[in-house]
Amino acid sequence: MWGGRFSMSPAEVMQEINASIAFDKALAPQDIRASKAHASMLAAQGIIPKDDARKITAGLDRILEEIAAGRFRFSRALEDVHMHVESRLEELIGEPARRLHTARSRNDQVVTDFKLYVRDWIDAADPALAALQLTLARKAQAHYDTIMPGFTHLQSAQPVTFGHHLLAYVEMLARDRGRFADARARLNECPLGAAALAGTSFAIDRHATCAALGFDRPTANSLDSVADRDFALETLAAAAITALHLSRLAEEIVVWVTPQFGFVRLSDEFTTGSSIMPQKRNPDAAELVRAKAGRITAAFQALAMVMKGLPLAYSKDMQEDKEATFDALASLRLVLAAMTGMVEDLTPNPEAMRRAAAAGNSTATDLADWLVRVQGVPFREAHHIVGRIVAVAERRGVLLSELPLSDMQAVSPRISEAVYPLLSVESSVGSRTSFGGTAPQNVRKMARTWIKRLEKASEKG
Repeated sequence: MWGGRFSMSPAEVMQEINASIAFDKALAPQDIRASKAHASMLAAQGIIPKDDARKITAGLDRILEEIAAGRFRFSRALEDVHMHVESRLEELIGEPARRLHTARSRNDQVVTDFKLYVRDWIDAADPALAALQLTLARKAQAHYDTIMPGFTHLQSAQPVTFGHHLLAYVEMLARDRGRFADARARLNECPLGAAALAGTSFAIDRHATCAALGFDRPTANSLDSVADRDFALETLAAAAITALHLSRLAEEIVVWVTPQFGFVRLSDEFTTGSSIMPQKRNPDAAELVRAKAGRITAAFQALAMVMKGLPLAYSKDMQEDKEATFDALASLRLVLAAMTGMVEDLTPNPEAMRRAAAAGNSTATDLADWLVRVQGVPFREAHHIVGRIVAVAERRGVLLSELPLSDMQAVSPRISEAVYPLLSVESSVGSRTSFGGTAPQNVRKMARTWIKRLEKASEKG
């Protein structure tokens, strides 16, 4: 492809390290889409004959059909997807194919293809993220008043509801969707026409190719156009944060299904057995969701390291941008589907959850709040009083709700029988009515709000 400048073929190891077709063939649909837009613009500007543009378009359509049908032959000898398409086009239509590369370079060609790929992925991923949100919100609605322990430091803290816990992940995923939407908005500038790095002397119409490919505007600087991989970095950063959120939920599922917790159960569809221990039911799907977070986060780090020291404009280092990105984005789509299936599949055990919520004197804060609200005790003093009462309960091996009033009054005479109803987990969660709190009425309202919003967006979809 570089013609007369070279008199020798590349060494075998050079071909091995240089070829990218094994992974960048995934860009074929985007490459053909961009090439058709480019050919149409060249013809409209009188740069190539309109008849040639028609032949180019027809040939590109045929190539796309061949790829879709699995009849297209890929060879490492042609290095990358761009040269495969161009070579096959010449086989199909002859000389007009040689005019396609007028006023463009592989530098602006590949970044355009890559942007289209990432944009297509974001557009397909958003409904998958929304589907997981909807599954979580529906499960939350069904369990708006199912009591479970809330944890800090993985120690029992205060009772919450299972629905409230699930809605926390709905909020996380909403932020994830926002990050992808922001990344999409910033990437939606078309680099085609920047050529190798300096633009072109041909009278091209970059706004026409931009519009044909659905971009908002052409990129404004030819150097930045071919040097930029921020769009991939930003999308990978959003993917990494999403994967971390999914990993946190996966970790909780792994803990919850243990016999020691027994909070939820997964069916045979999302568990596996053991080759030696007949009793085992392993949450492998959740464990793999958890593990793939490392793979996805590593892709962001890998691309950041590729880009950190590159001078403007294009360097071959940037060929390393795609393989890890493709893998990370494919992995994220897979774990989204797996997590959606698991959330829909899991069956809570309300009795085990409530029993755990009541353990560990998780309503101690309610007693301190009562001293503040009813007796006017400063909170720090109330905190100290209740801490001493908890110590007494622990020495006696009973819960606060089981501790005799005389023992409480020995610490603080202000305490009366009125505190006992407040020490139940039901009373505790019911009292948390502040906006965003775990009170069942709040949870039911918020779950309904999310369900309505997500279903409405899906219908518009």
